[in-house]
Amino acid sequence: MNMVTDPAEPAGNLPEQLLRLTRRLHRAQKRHLEPLGITPAMARLLRVAAHHDRPPRMVDLAQRLDVVPRAVTTLVDALEAGGLVHRLADPANRRVVRVALTPDGEATLDRLRTARRVAAEELLAPLTPAQRTHLAELLETLVGADDNAC
Repeated sequence: MNMVTDPAEPAGNLPEQLLRLTRRLHRAQKRHLEPLGITPAMARLLRVAAHHDRPPRMVDLAQRLDVVPRAVTTLVDALEAGGLVHRLADPANRRVVRVALTPDGEATLDRLRTARRVAAEELLAPLTPAQRTHLAELLETLVGADDNAC
């Protein structure tokens, strides 16, 4: 069944608006990441690696990023060459490789967070403080929704 939404309805164009907004945010973030020499995929790996209480395994990164393990290897290779991460042997199983951020990686992660905030600020600039608060409430509702419902 092909369901076409009526553009006259307030929410009729919402999916397209969300996609356009997401693309704008990604472009802005990418523009702010370029001076750091980091791709969006590398930035995402750094963020994911930083959110573990101990250095994650390569396989954990692949699962969390929803990519094949070879893609993680390529990203880790590039980040390691840049001095942002290093590989560690797991003390419990030497065949397992873990990935840890270096001090330069931690500093880069801080710069990435700043770049993301600046990109978001650019996107949100047309909104009043009240509109931002309302948007934040709406987004929190969506973020808090059950992921399995989609």
